[in-house]
Amino acid sequence: MKKFPYTPLQIAMHIYAWSGLIWLVFDLVTGNLSPNPIQDLEQRTGRHAITLLVLSLLCTPINTIFKWSEPLKRRRALGLYAFMYAVIHVVIFADLDYGLAWSNLITEVVEKPRLIAGLIAFVLLIPLAITSFDIWKKRLGKNWKRLHQVVYLIGPLTVLHYLWSKKGDILSFQGEVVKPLMYGLVIAVFLFFRIPPVRKALASFSSRMLALLPKKNQHPKVDTP
Repeated sequence: MKKFPYTPLQIAMHIYAWSGLIWLVFDLVTGNLSPNPIQDLEQRTGRHAITLLVLSLLCTPINTIFKWSEPLKRRRALGLYAFMYAVIHVVIFADLDYGLAWSNLITEVVEKPRLIAGLIAFVLLIPLAITSFDIWKKRLGKNWKRLHQVVYLIGPLTVLHYLWSKKGDILSFQGEVVKPLMYGLVIAVFLFFRIPPVRKALASFSSRMLALLPKKNQHPKVDTP
């Protein structure tokens, strides 16, 4: 009997990634968007982009803590999905919102820190998306890893862009700042785990804990389709 080519994690990842766009198109066709449809489109695509980016960043800690290798194999797809939604987000902003009036766009970006942060994050995402494929990994060698470490800067920039786009008081957690702060907390924890001594200690602790469990309860290695 032929083995099913996709794992449950793969299926869940692709369904979730495309669900944002499908749901958006459905609401657009049925007229279920907010009274400000362009803003609604911008916010929802941007939120889906940062969610997918955060999920791609979580793949490494999951592997470190649970010794589950499959999330590492899905990291690239999650990152590319995040870039896809970022492109849609930028196109909606530049075309639908500003009608590609470049002089107005440039003025708007220069005057608003949230747009500067978002633009820098988007520009930095472009080379990561282009070089995410294996052929570039071979061509760039050690420089590939150095280049893709830029994602540690992109994560905080996207959170700043999201946070500054919302109204509210950060110190009192009032208004619409709670969701951006939650994303920021997840990214902060991820960056903390990336500190070499912390990562080493976490991996050692995880190995000791998993060694105490029956082997049948540990995650098996999943073959690449």
